[in-house]
Formats: sequence, C-alpha cells, structure tokens
Amino acid sequence: MTAPQASPELPAGRITAKYVLMLGSMCALGAISTDIYLPSLPQVALDLGTSASSVQLTMTAMLIGNSIGQLVIGPMSDRFGRRRPVLIGVLGHIVTSAACVFAPDIVWLIAARALQGFCNAAAGVVAMAVIRDRFIGRAASRLMSRLLLVIGVAPLFAPSLGGFIASFATWRGVFGALALYGLGLFVVVWLKLPETLAPEQRLISLSETWRGYGLLARDRRFLALAVLPGLVQAILMSYVVGSPFTLQIGFGLSPFMFSLVFALNGAGLVLGAQVSAGLVKRFTPAQLLRFAVPTLAVLTGWLFLVSHSGLGGLPLILVSLFVVVLFINFCPPNASALAMARHGSRAGTAAALVGALQSGLAGLISPLVGLLGESAAAMSTIMWGAALAALAVLVLGTPIFRRGGAQRLDSAGLR
Repeated sequence: MTAPQASPELPAGRITAKYVLMLGSMCALGAISTDIYLPSLPQVALDLGTSASSVQLTMTAMLIGNSIGQLVIGPMSDRFGRRRPVLIGVLGHIVTSAACVFAPDIVWLIAARALQGFCNAAAGVVAMAVIRDRFIGRAASRLMSRLLLVIGVAPLFAPSLGGFIASFATWRGVFGALALYGLGLFVVVWLKLPETLAPEQRLISLSETWRGYGLLARDRRFLALAVLPGLVQAILMSYVVGSPFTLQIGFGLSPFMFSLVFALNGAGLVLGAQVSAGLVKRFTPAQLLRFAVPTLAVLTGWLFLVSHSGLGGLPLILVSLFVVVLFINFCPPNASALAMARHGSRAGTAAALVGALQSGLAGLISPLVGLLGESAAAMSTIMWGAALAALAVLVLGTPIFRRGGAQRLDSAGLR
C-alpha cells in the first residue's frame, strides 16, 4: 500500500486553527503520555509490588527515551522529509502503549515507557521542524506559544481522565486509552500533514546529518539557548513527578482533589503561554526571556522558603506553585525560537537537539525529588536549583544582560 500524496504546502505565514490543532496534538503526545498516567502512580506501586521511586523511574525512562529519540529522528527528518518519520514514530507509540498494558512487572513497564518516549519523540521534533520550515523569529515564537494552548489541555483534562479510566479499568486501561489516542493521531497526520521539506532542500546523506550536531555543538550561543528550555522543563517535571506523592501522601489530598489542583496549575500553564504569545507582539523574544528567567528564579526561591519553613501550610504552597507554573511557558517558546533561527538549514537536527536537551535534562533532574524524600521541601529544592541553573546559563552563555545584547540575539534573522 502506498502512502497518499501529501497535502499541498500551506503558504508561508498562513496559520489556521486546524493547522495549530494538528501540530499541537503532535506536540502534546508526550505530555498526554505523562499526565494521564500521574494519578495511577501509587496504584502501580501497589499492583506491581514496588517502591514509589521505582514507579517514578517509569516517568524518567520515558523522558530519557524521548531525548534519545529526538537526537535520532531529528536528523532523519532532515534527510527523508517530515512525514515519514512522524508516521513511523506514532505507530511505535501505539505498539509500546499496548506493551505497557500487558506489563507483568516494573522492569517491563520501565523498558516499555523508555521505548514509548523514543517513539513519541518523532511527533514533537517533526512539529518543531515544520514550524521552522515556514516561520522564524516573532512568528515562530507566537506559533509555539499558540501550540502551548493545545498542549496545555493535557494538564487540564488528562489527569482527571486518567483517574476516571483507572477507577474502572485500572492503570492498564490508561495505556489502552493512550494507544487509541495514537491511532487517531496517526490517521490525522497521514491525511492532513503537508510535507514542508522539499526534496531539493534535504540533506544528501545521513553522514551529513550527523555532522550537523558537530556544527551545533560549536555554536556556544545556540547551546545556551537550547539548554534553557530543558532546565525550565526540569522545574515543571520536578513538580509533575513529585506532586502525586507530595500532595496525595504528604498532605492527604484525594485523587480527585489532586486532579483538580493539577488542572488548575495546567490552566496557569496555558494562561502563561497565551500571555507570552500576546506580549511577543510588543516585545522581542530576547526581551521576554531576559524578564522571565530571573522572575522564575525569584518565584521558585520563594516556594523553597515557604516549603522549608512551613509558612502558610498547604494553601500558600499551592498558591506559590500556581504562580511558578504561570511563568514557566514564558521561557521555552522564546528560547527555542531564538535557538532555531540560527540554524534554519538544519531545522530538524536543531529541533532534535533542543528537544533532546529539554527531555533529557528534565529526565535527569526531576528524579532527584524522589531521592531527597518526595516532600514539598524536596520538590521545591530541585525546582529552585533548576531555575538558578537556567539563570546562570542565560547570564554566562548569552549577551542578553549586556548593553545591546538582547538586540544582538534578536538580530539573528528574527526581525
């Protein structure tokens, strides 16, 4: 059976609601695979007779697998085009979701989640590359922020949906639902995703695609901008990984109340992304980044103080968490747009490295919450540490705080 012809390429600069929804659904695959499973973590530990830290490894394994997958699949999309890699990756997501359904023990589940993360990478990295094929600068940053509106639906509804499914079909039914989501996405991508990389624009060999990583690694400014989304994602994932145990076990919230809190913070993520998308019409990506990263360092520092002192109890912790997540999505779209604009001829490889660092750093840093004790204090410590690291990278790796530095960053093809 031959694949259908790709839809005609959309004119440059035209952004339709259906186009944003499709790319957003691709980017959301990883988020949904994470968030729909969160309420089931304590249940998995009981069912498979394992510890909380071992169950958290199923989250970490998916992030690490996603990181490796992006490094492999990104260059492939520069060599073979955008459609073929994403279709294969989504098909792999369906298969690995089924493998999770039948997991007999925690080792099997960790391995299946790692493979699931690898396959999920195709959807995210190709979506980013498609954006860079057609947009740069303010337009790219604005579109990425709009995509976060779609991606943000996952924290709003996925935990509640996952909890509902697990209530009658156990956590295994949750993975069955993920397989169905993958099937629907496969059909949409097959029929609607246009090929945005013409044959004459593709790299001529795989060896040339791998050399692209060498070129990117020598661009210090690109690396600094590419690391920033990963460190900010580590702030978010430290909350995501730690909150089921911190809030349900540490503070006694019911699964329903936990899902409600998680949905409220998801609304904060969406709101922050849309405010960022609106502000980019008046301020450049570098200007927004210069404001957002120090602000996150201050807010996570406040959360650290509240968690360690016990001041205000659970209510003040929840308010502080909401304010932190409100500012998180000010950073990744703007940092990614600035990084990607520097390497348009290798959009897939650049998107892969940005995405791999985002998933990899989050996957390596967030498990530290479990090692420190799965408490609010442990969670806030790791979140503040990641924010301080992001600020250090921004100060040391870019000229953004020097005179005229923001303008130099924005001038790399962004205006």
